[in-house]
Amino acid sequence: MDEQALAARLRRHFEDSIGTQRQTLQALLPRLAAASRALADALAGGAKVLICGNGGSAADAQHFAAELTGRFERERPGLPAIALTTDTSALTAIGNDYAFEQVFARQVQALARPGDWLLAISTSGNSANVVAAIAAMQAKRGRVLALTGRDGGAVAGRLRATDFELRAASSNTARVQETHILLLHCLCDAVDELLYPAA
Repeated sequence: MDEQALAARLRRHFEDSIGTQRQTLQALLPRLAAASRALADALAGGAKVLICGNGGSAADAQHFAAELTGRFERERPGLPAIALTTDTSALTAIGNDYAFEQVFARQVQALARPGDWLLAISTSGNSANVVAAIAAMQAKRGRVLALTGRDGGAVAGRLRATDFELRAASSNTARVQETHILLLHCLCDAVDELLYPAA
């Protein structure tokens, strides 16, 4: 592959990503705003956020938890968030003693209280352990904010009217993951502005 062909290939990644984000913006803006406000209200009322996902989505779960407990772009008190992807003892014990499908659900059963939120991230929408975590959070009378892609998969089918789905407008895993990061940053910014408005 010559330099011109390589440059064209790389440009396509940027253009595809920009296109996906534009399509997602057009489809989701009112829902993203509503989810942001509902999440901020829950945090203001003392709720916490539990976050889960696999692979790159596990990294996104940890990223979001860090932005809430630490800070995003402004100084403010830490907000309660736990990534369910980080405790290797819990993950391996639950996976070994029960099933990998239960690695997040068992933690939700142990940690969630009514009114808490689960941020469930699944690029395909079909991660069995994420679907099980959603069921566990609903049983705890909590709410779910799901980040998905493709057609929303089993995750979309598991959500209730009080839950939110933010679906990236792509079936390409890389494009979905890139859009999820943008959605997470939008949520962080909105929560900060709603709870701790800039002077």
